[in-house]
Amino acid sequence: MSIHPSAIVAEGAVVPASCTVGPFCTIGANVVLGENCELVSHVVLEGHTTLGKDNRIFSFACLGVAPQDLKYAGEPTRLEIGDGNVIRESVTISRGTALGGGVTRLGSNCLIMAYAHIGHDSSVGDGCILANSATLAGHVIVEDFAVVGALCPVHQFCRIGKYSFVGGGTTITQDVLPYSLTSIERNNHAYGLNKVGLQRRGFTAEQLRELSTAMRILTSGKHNTTQALEVIHDMLAQGAGGDHVKYLAKFVAASERGVLK
Repeated sequence: MSIHPSAIVAEGAVVPASCTVGPFCTIGANVVLGENCELVSHVVLEGHTTLGKDNRIFSFACLGVAPQDLKYAGEPTRLEIGDGNVIRESVTISRGTALGGGVTRLGSNCLIMAYAHIGHDSSVGDGCILANSATLAGHVIVEDFAVVGALCPVHQFCRIGKYSFVGGGTTITQDVLPYSLTSIERNNHAYGLNKVGLQRRGFTAEQLRELSTAMRILTSGKHNTTQALEVIHDMLAQGAGGDHVKYLAKFVAASERGVLK
């Protein structure tokens, strides 16, 4: 086991022999690391925090720290992190709160860039990217393969739909449509399909065509949200639209804060 002499590992922490713990790291008593994790230096792991395998955490990241919530009273809430994540310098990820479900989650194979923050009771899926200083308030959901650009604040209880791309500096106060491009340059609105991102993920030309049609119906301004969903459901009933279009419609129908469109 490679643990630097200056690191502090509390009794009760689980650190496999395949892990590397660099200088001045602090690991709490209720922390469990998976195989082949690396803590570069000055990393703080606190609370009931569980990490999967092959995670790399850079200097001054603080994971599993107490939530920034005045209602928190020291309950034994949790942080759960998957496999293969890269968590860069000065990232903060809070554990959950008792009233919010008790768990903050980060999936697998994500890139969390410097100074990003994942607030209490949030859930980030697999393959996501949070760019520098992206900030998720409590109870935010980021679905699989979404990208949140630099300096983006995301309001409590918002959802970022899967395969979406949020441009840098965009303030998110409503749900972001799956598969969409959303940007401050377009007045914080969705303005089209994340075509390049979807092509990189292997979407077919037919899937892109179907999603482009559905996105145009939602964002063109010719229909309100209810009317747009009716048009999309009619399209699906006629066999024009696959599972991704169905998911897009389901996401919009389930929105409680409304969607950016």
